[in-house]
Amino acid sequence: MKIRLHQFLSRTGHFNSKGKAKRAVWDGKITVGGKTVKDISYEFNPSKREVKIDGSTLTIPENYSYFILNKPEGVICSRINKQESFLGKKSVFDIFSGSLDSKTADSLVSVGRLDEGTTGLLIVTNDGILVDEIANPKNSVDKTYILRASSKITSKDISSLRAGIEISYSDDGERIGYTTAPAKVLRISDYSIEITIFEGKKRQIRRMMEKLGNRVLDLHRSSIGKLELDEFSLDPGQYIEVTREDIIGSI
Repeated sequence: MKIRLHQFLSRTGHFNSKGKAKRAVWDGKITVGGKTVKDISYEFNPSKREVKIDGSTLTIPENYSYFILNKPEGVICSRINKQESFLGKKSVFDIFSGSLDSKTADSLVSVGRLDEGTTGLLIVTNDGILVDEIANPKNSVDKTYILRASSKITSKDISSLRAGIEISYSDDGERIGYTTAPAKVLRISDYSIEITIFEGKKRQIRRMMEKLGNRVLDLHRSSIGKLELDEFSLDPGQYIEVTREDIIGSI
């Protein structure tokens, strides 16, 4: 049976968004049957033609796996490249290697990313459709964090977070600017808040606080939708396998 290339790529679990899957095609990183294909709508039979990205074979998992991980500090949410390996970086996927079969372990991706210094709830799966359902900004899935700052968080700061913050920064020479959607904020102490956002832009909360002249010391994701990390009693670095229904029923 034939399938469109972008649909195949989304179902492999290799990409944590449809946009990244399409970009890989447009950038000429995908080969089908040994030939580079740059048409995301290209139709082919996966049982007859091998698909590769940068020389690595992509397949659609026969069985999907779903995990809840309490991400520890100091690990990144992507596969380690040569430079990162040289620098001694560690990946969340190292936590799964050795305890899962290699095919399953190699197919896993994180649903969205937490930066290296951020801890807490992370969904890890090889179900590309679920990844898009949760990570796609259009679906506005809420994510709640506990934040501790270096300076006092004023009432004015909280009002600004609730209203939206203008963010501007340079990324690889590209100027990026946007205004954050209004956040829900609850004060915990002078230096700590619970903040819920409905987006997931790169280092968004840290940049929001920096714009207010403050700095995040600790950032911990406690929930995604109604899926709460505390329900699973996981120490940092521990994970538990769940079902798709466990996740979708809480989002």
